[in-house]
Amino acid sequence: MKKTGWIVLGAVLLLIVMIAGTFIGTYNKLQLMDENVNAKWAQVENQLKRRNDLIPNLVATVKGYAAHEKEVFTNIADARSKLSGAMNNNDVKAIQQSNNELTGALSRLLLIVERYPDLKADKQFINLQDELAGTENRLSVARKDYNESVQTINATTRIFPTSIVAAISGIKAREYFEIDEAEKKAPEVKF
Repeated sequence: MKKTGWIVLGAVLLLIVMIAGTFIGTYNKLQLMDENVNAKWAQVENQLKRRNDLIPNLVATVKGYAAHEKEVFTNIADARSKLSGAMNNNDVKAIQQSNNELTGALSRLLLIVERYPDLKADKQFINLQDELAGTENRLSVARKDYNESVQTINATTRIFPTSIVAAISGIKAREYFEIDEAEKKAPEVKF
């Protein structure tokens, strides 16, 4: 009888150690995934800020050629301001919306550029346009990396028993960085 009690106690202790080990391992895995998502989001913000910093130089260059296009310049300034505010608040939805507004305003600016052949030949403008194109590419990669890390953590936190550990540790599903339907349409170019 005494030997059976020790066996039961040993089995219970082994079960507790296994459950605790599984919990700790899952908790640590979730923390690493959460940090990965945070790091990927920081890269998105970094590229958004880089683009935001390039835009005033681009606008100033275009203004010299197309000073009468004030509405476009105002829209760009407003969109940049909204994006900066959203980034300061770390609001993913607001950042997405502001980014879409800024992208639309930049598209209108680039349509204006098409009307000014001298501007398209200006070295400063060409350099700024190349910088902006490179930043857009880096931003696209950063968004893709962020969305992949969000997909991984969201899928992992939905699986049992990881969902229990996630709920206990406060890890929640993250939002994807998506573009709205208007941005998915190809822009209309008129010659």
